[in-house]
Amino acid sequence: IVPTPLRIGFLGLGIMGQGMVMNLLRSGHEVTVWNRTVQKCKEFVKAGALRGTSPSDVITSSDITFTCVSDSLAVRDLVFGNQGVLQGITKGKCYVEMSTIDEETVQDIAEAIMARGGVFLEAPVCGSRVPALEGQLVILTSGDRKLYDDCYSCFEAMGKKSFYLGNEVGTACKMKLVNNMLLGSIMSSLSETMALAEKVGLDQEDLTEILSLGSLACPSIIHKSQAIMNGKYDPHFPLQHQQKDLRLAISLGDRVEQPLHMASAANEMFKKARSLGYSEADMSAVYKSCIS
Repeated sequence: IVPTPLRIGFLGLGIMGQGMVMNLLRSGHEVTVWNRTVQKCKEFVKAGALRGTSPSDVITSSDITFTCVSDSLAVRDLVFGNQGVLQGITKGKCYVEMSTIDEETVQDIAEAIMARGGVFLEAPVCGSRVPALEGQLVILTSGDRKLYDDCYSCFEAMGKKSFYLGNEVGTACKMKLVNNMLLGSIMSSLSETMALAEKVGLDQEDLTEILSLGSLACPSIIHKSQAIMNGKYDPHFPLQHQQKDLRLAISLGDRVEQPLHMASAANEMFKKARSLGYSEADMSAVYKSCIS
């Protein structure tokens, strides 16, 4: 990877942002970071990053700033809040939104940034904690084409493949939501499968091996069935975030009058798991909604 000479900013050092930033630094990019919890910045400063004092400070000191935070509310606060992104945007400043958010929010922030002369690209990612750490994310983008091209070395560092889906803001957001809608539905079906197997006296380990050898073998099903079997729900993709994505996908379906029976049922399972206290556990903990 030949790193861009452009100065990079990164807002948000959560489960996903940590791996993404570390891969930017390892590939030789100049990165300024900011996180609401300042303590999280220390590891990255040690690795060579600079630390910004606020989102607007990062925007001011960077050519391209990436953001990856938990949800639409967090994004709106980051962009429109005190010392937020918008206060640092001037003509030519570039902003890349990598959070998984709803179409209305992404369009609102794009409009606000471009109204101040900024350049906007949305770039939500497919993948969880381990792909983020390993630079194996799939990056979905739409918006300004030149900015996409300018981000090439950054996307190379963070992911195994990036897609440019067109210049219409909201396209990447919709692609990410339909992808995660399927993921949530599969996770719910797997949970019911594992629960039924246990209840009728089948060995879950045998089931997992059989799944791994057949047409259903895929990393998600195998890794999550092992997590369920072992009862270990360390958060690779927090359950609350998967439920949020299901909710956003269902809302998208409502808007275009597309029935989503499976996704709606999956959403109820995730909501039950959240009510049982598993919001911050891995999404595979939705299994608990089947046995409680």
